[in-house]
Amino acid sequence: MLKVVQYGCGKMSKYTMRYAIENGYELVGAVDINPDVIGKDIGSIMECEDTGIIVTSIENAEEMMRQTNPDICIVTTMSLMNDVKDALLLCAELGINAITTCEEAFYPFNSSPVLTEEIDKLAKENNCTITGSGYQDAFWGNLITTLAGTTHKITKIKGSSSYNVEDYGIALAKAHGAGLSLEEFASEVASADNISEEERNDLIQKGEFLPSYMWNTNGWLCDKLNLHVTHQVQKCVPMTNDKDIHSTTLDMTVKAGMATGMSAVVTTETEEGIIIESECIGKVYSEEDFDCNNWTIFGEPDTNLIIERPNTVELTCSAIVNRIEDVIKAPAGYVPTSQMGELKYRI
Repeated sequence: MLKVVQYGCGKMSKYTMRYAIENGYELVGAVDINPDVIGKDIGSIMECEDTGIIVTSIENAEEMMRQTNPDICIVTTMSLMNDVKDALLLCAELGINAITTCEEAFYPFNSSPVLTEEIDKLAKENNCTITGSGYQDAFWGNLITTLAGTTHKITKIKGSSSYNVEDYGIALAKAHGAGLSLEEFASEVASADNISEEERNDLIQKGEFLPSYMWNTNGWLCDKLNLHVTHQVQKCVPMTNDKDIHSTTLDMTVKAGMATGMSAVVTTETEEGIIIESECIGKVYSEEDFDCNNWTIFGEPDTNLIIERPNTVELTCSAIVNRIEDVIKAPAGYVPTSQMGELKYRI
């Protein structure tokens, strides 16, 4: 029986822990930084009876993981590599496989290459695998490449996906500029993309670039489809609403005209002449909004895929758990799921 440690006990862990247990894995430990969660039985997070597994503090994570010796660690904390690097480096140092919902970790080679190389080297030295997965593994990745496999000639791939930042916690909501005035959004979020390609590459090498989720998704798609990137840009614009919306995650009312979140569009050009243009829309939802995933492959023939109201949180967590065996079997190092085969249902 494979042993699992949960790293991060917020909204996502409610599902990843339960799904792992129900898939036959043994949960042997949990870690968090929140004092309101530390010391609690994970049963209180999963809303079930006590399990005997107590959430430990991040300061004691290494000791707990050395004692429990898990086969894999599920990291569900934040969205950028710099935010999850301590967890991933710890796993790599201890020789523990790790899979994370961190969106940048889906394909970090094109946004944080230096840090990714550091993790890759350490993981290879200690014979373990590190990767990122989640909702995008299927709905922005494998579904699209499967459709591409039924297409004779492709000229462009265009996609758009929306999600409610309320479902993912305060770090993600703030990263999307939710609750900012339009002036604050322009200076704190959008300004990061008003730079030259040389300046962007410099930030990437320094590990200071802030990629939107589709930046890494486009890199994953190109890797899976064996396309060679020649140029890639992104643009972030604020989303607004004409009425006030209360955000429980931000604990504030987002006034009409303020940023409820953002739309990020990433355009990738390739040597093969195929253009990938993908958009992610993350915002505080109004009563009329709902999650939607819409992709079109242009070529011979054109194909359009529309999925309305996917349960994005649960799908993210089940993808993570269903990838566990792929991670265990993968070669050592930082290995993207684009190199692990298709995402499969586990009986």
